[in-house]
Amino acid sequence: MNEGKRVLPRKILTACGVLLLMVSMSWAQDQSTKQDQTTKHDQAATEDETSTQNQSDIAKRIDASARVLDEIMATPDKGIPNKVMSDAKCIAVVPSMIKIAVGFGGSHGKGVATCRTAHGWSAPAPITITGGSWGLQLGGEAVDLVMVVMNQQGMQALLSSKFKIGANATASAGPVGRYAGADTNWKMKSEILTYSRSRGVFAGIDLNGAAVTQDKDETRVLYGKYEPFSTILAGKVRAKNASDPFLAAVRKYSSQSGDTHTNGPGY
Repeated sequence: MNEGKRVLPRKILTACGVLLLMVSMSWAQDQSTKQDQTTKHDQAATEDETSTQNQSDIAKRIDASARVLDEIMATPDKGIPNKVMSDAKCIAVVPSMIKIAVGFGGSHGKGVATCRTAHGWSAPAPITITGGSWGLQLGGEAVDLVMVVMNQQGMQALLSSKFKIGANATASAGPVGRYAGADTNWKMKSEILTYSRSRGVFAGIDLNGAAVTQDKDETRVLYGKYEPFSTILAGKVRAKNASDPFLAAVRKYSSQSGDTHTNGPGY
């Protein structure tokens, strides 16, 4: 009889132990699920924050590019001649390009480019420019760059999405000032006219040796997916609202050519 009494508590204790183990395992699983959900939520929040930041960065760059054109063209006696702007096939602006290393080839900047199409100016394509010896010429200061593509050959070089100035397309320091556009030598000699501004001083610049490429990462940020350079600059991609300031500035300063189209496939 005593033996039976001892067996019963032992079974009860065993059952309680099993129950306790099951409860512990269930609690651990629940905690793990909650932790996974929290981790996924945090990751999603981080990704959303990063995406928002990237969108903000490209929007700021587009605004800065528009501001560079506005400030340059506000001083016609020291800026890009109207004739140059009106004859442009493509216009690229790189605000605040910086020198990232001592010596040649240590310069880097990001900006946007647009090309003239049958329906107006294309949506902007994000670009990067790297290299060249200009950093030494300007003492390593951050500068604003403007590249004006003047003919079809230069435009084709830009459409290739990767080219080297001086190798794939000839470039020269562009004429500056209200009346400089009267001299047509610049148009015959170079596919691309280049300009720089540092500490308020605006002048032509030699960018030979610099490589211009499509910024694929920022293209994805701006358009939500990768779009080929040539597709964007051919006017086959609709411009985003963030592009409005830059495109408005380009249309304004190129209007002397009679380019009255403001809408089309790219808008």
